[in-house]
Amino acid sequence: MLLFRSEAALERWLVKNNYARGATLTVAQVWELAQLWYHNRLALDYHGRSIEQVQAIFQQLGLTASFWRTEQT
Repeated sequence: MLLFRSEAALERWLVKNNYARGATLTVAQVWELAQLWYHNRLALDYHGRSIEQVQAIFQQLGLTASFWRTEQT
């Protein structure tokens, strides 16, 4: 995960390193994802998530681009 001060800083870094832009999140989106992802990780009955549960979390946050698809091949 890389953090950037602004969209302009991200764009400069992409150009400098000759990278294509990938999936990006705002700090608010990262916080929402962290809350949904980790809220029950310390529960004694926690056993991980199914692919369907992971996809539901991404959908709930509006993360619908191909990067966020969890289909198995």
